[in-house]
Amino acid sequence: MIHLKELSTKTNGFDLSRIGLGTMRLAADQQAGVDTIHAALDAGVNFLNTADFYGHGISEMIIKEALKSRRREDVFISVKFGGLISPDGKFYGIDSRPEHVKSFLAYTLKRLGTDYVDLYQPARIDPHIPVEDTIGAVADMVKAGYVKSIGISEVDGATLRKANAVHPISLVEVRYSLMDRHIEDDLLPTARELGVGVVGFAVLLAGLIGGSAQQQKLSTMRHLSSSALTNINNNLSATEGLEAIAREKGITLAQLAIAWVLTQGDDIIALVGSRTVDQINDSLKAIHVNLTKNDLERMEQLIPKAQATSSYMLDMNLDKNGLFI
Repeated sequence: MIHLKELSTKTNGFDLSRIGLGTMRLAADQQAGVDTIHAALDAGVNFLNTADFYGHGISEMIIKEALKSRRREDVFISVKFGGLISPDGKFYGIDSRPEHVKSFLAYTLKRLGTDYVDLYQPARIDPHIPVEDTIGAVADMVKAGYVKSIGISEVDGATLRKANAVHPISLVEVRYSLMDRHIEDDLLPTARELGVGVVGFAVLLAGLIGGSAQQQKLSTMRHLSSSALTNINNNLSATEGLEAIAREKGITLAQLAIAWVLTQGDDIIALVGSRTVDQINDSLKAIHVNLTKNDLERMEQLIPKAQATSSYMLDMNLDKNGLFI
């Protein structure tokens, strides 16, 4: 059995495992989701990441079911709020208006079956609403005892600084991988200056690293600009060299990618989106991968930092109502 206690980062006095479980994909099979969470917890993972819009709330209910046989205080639950999802499951905007925070939280607490969440954060910041107002509303929930700590997601260094001035930010959740290193010049140094931990998601570039049918996945991605597509294809062309390194170490390409994120600092948690027991157990093996200086230099040569700056994610261009334009 793999245990993660020897590698952890501390947030508000809570020792967090360096690998966290993202639960977005668990809604497809609820029993498999419960089993996956149990396997993660048994292996030492204590950081569960969800959102009120994952599976239209089903993800939170799966966590509730999984924790019925576990001690609530042993698990750190991070929740994002404000994502607007249409009936067909498409993400179409954000609602981070301060007056709606307590309502979002009330439904989350009900679905989770708990009276508090360990970390609460807006899924994105609406550029038309001051971040100070949104974080201030979450801070009110901290004072009321429903939230233990505050996070923030997908922001730049200046926005993180503004948010932290209102209430200490414990964690910032952001895309980070060998093929997407955009945070290293601005957000990451700011977070470290402020003592804010980093939760890196999309560490496998939404399954493109180490997954099968990479080009087919690319072809189905919406909102992919031509420049982003070019950069991603350039990065993926280097995977043959990365696979060679992985084979030398007796690991998978996915494990290599997760291990790379973990080597970037003890203050970084790698979030994995496993949806089966086998997948989470496979991902957790990355915790014991030792990347040497030579390994890291070879990986840097294959995918230089300057090349790893593209993003295929949605551009958060919102109108006055928080809808995509």
